[in-house]
Amino acid sequence: MTSTTPANPGQYTSTPTTIGGVVGAPSAARAAQLVRRASGGKDSAPVEMTAPFTGLVNATLPQATDADARRAFANAREAQRAWAATPIADRQRVLIRLHDLLLERQDEVLDLVQLEAGKARMDAFDEVCSSALVAAYYGKHSAKILGAKRSAGLIPVLTKAGELRHPKGVVGIISPWNYPLALTAMDVFPALVAGNTVVQKADNQTALSALWLHELAEEAGLPAGVWQIVLGRGSKIGDAMVEESDYLCFTGSTPVGKKLAGQVSTRLTGYSLELGGKNPMVVLPDANVAKAATGAVTACFSSAGQLCVSVERIYVHESIREEFARAFVAKTEALRLGSTLDYGADMGSLTSADQLESVSAHVEDARAKGVTVLTGGRARPDVGPLFYEPTVLTGVTEDVRLFAEETFGPVVAIYGYTDLDDAVDRANDTSFGLNASVWSRDGAAGWAVAARLKAGTVNVNEGYAATFGSVAVPMGGMKESGVGRRNGPEGLLKYTESQSIAVQRGLKLRPMRGLPPKLWTKSMTASMRVLRRLPGR
Repeated sequence: MTSTTPANPGQYTSTPTTIGGVVGAPSAARAAQLVRRASGGKDSAPVEMTAPFTGLVNATLPQATDADARRAFANAREAQRAWAATPIADRQRVLIRLHDLLLERQDEVLDLVQLEAGKARMDAFDEVCSSALVAAYYGKHSAKILGAKRSAGLIPVLTKAGELRHPKGVVGIISPWNYPLALTAMDVFPALVAGNTVVQKADNQTALSALWLHELAEEAGLPAGVWQIVLGRGSKIGDAMVEESDYLCFTGSTPVGKKLAGQVSTRLTGYSLELGGKNPMVVLPDANVAKAATGAVTACFSSAGQLCVSVERIYVHESIREEFARAFVAKTEALRLGSTLDYGADMGSLTSADQLESVSAHVEDARAKGVTVLTGGRARPDVGPLFYEPTVLTGVTEDVRLFAEETFGPVVAIYGYTDLDDAVDRANDTSFGLNASVWSRDGAAGWAVAARLKAGTVNVNEGYAATFGSVAVPMGGMKESGVGRRNGPEGLLKYTESQSIAVQRGLKLRPMRGLPPKLWTKSMTASMRVLRRLPGR
């Protein structure tokens, strides 16, 4: 792995006009301006968040108390009535304007995402693309998805039936640190266009990126108070997020997701969860090895592996295993590590010291148990405090922690197979089921294998971006990887309550006066036999 930044940490000397000590970053005054958009925080001590690239302070953030968070929900509930009454066409226009602003002003947020999350700039750009795609999709299609639907009534002509969609009310959204722009957009935008107001708990580490998007949304025409962002620890404001929301959306770890689901269930309100993954990639014997190796690099090491849908297990047919491993290792070793605010680096750093410790512990456990490290396997403090080399392992056995545990970092293990059924079984042998990848020259064969994998999204000849970027199809996890879906019509309708209305004319649905019940039931039985044969029934 090469580095795009010199080892001398002196290049990161902080000045009053930089964030996180990185030259060329947005000014500290701009950061403070964004922070002022967060709700609450008057009665709780602020926290300082640092830049992964340098370890220097990015911003000082106010922290909301339980009372602050509940006040935000009360304000959101007040604002929701007017927002729900706003014509859907007007709500859509906000998203279309926001789409255009995102693309026009992307350089601002690319810097912020890099500084807060430690990403390479290309990985930060992925977030801009995803956010813009979500804004465009729901900006164009929401009216049709949410529109009143006619349905077949009980008795043709005499029974008119239909379905309406109403907003849930106030949606609580708890967002993670790893994709602060994209995951905010994917959850917040459909909730808003459905007529809900939103209270979002953004993660402190990447709060500036979410606050920037919030500012842009109001510039695009979103009324003040319709979307509020609160900052604070889950231990302080988590109860308010659960107890005050009419629907809760959470992205994060499986243990926390299970805890929240238990809390929400007592209120009988809805929720959706996107949780952990241990995502497999299956390389079929006919795959183009060079293309599969190139795709694996992106699938495994984008955002330094801190992506819920990134690949951590690769199953390669034994006939091409050695060739694939050589190509994959060579392409991995060619990756450039760096922390500059440009496109000079292929991979950035981990986001926090906890992440670095977790990744290091997984690799050291594997090394101690005899696993072969084909490349990587060490931290790179010469590049920056939280950098870790992209790492490829082989010979991983079941007693190794990373065999089954999610690493959530730039670490992947290669396994061989000879029988496809065995490869599919091993790929499915996990409590997770978020994303998977299949590689084959034969698209139909790849699709057939994909259909056998127990994952909410499966990509053929791609790692994750094909499904991630196809906003019209749902995205989410099976098994312990989550409940519910984002994107597509399902990602919008989950934020609504369905209401069925039927109008009955002419004929009563009970025997008319003087008609014996037995004769009535016989006639209705005959009618149902006829109705079953009618088209559309």
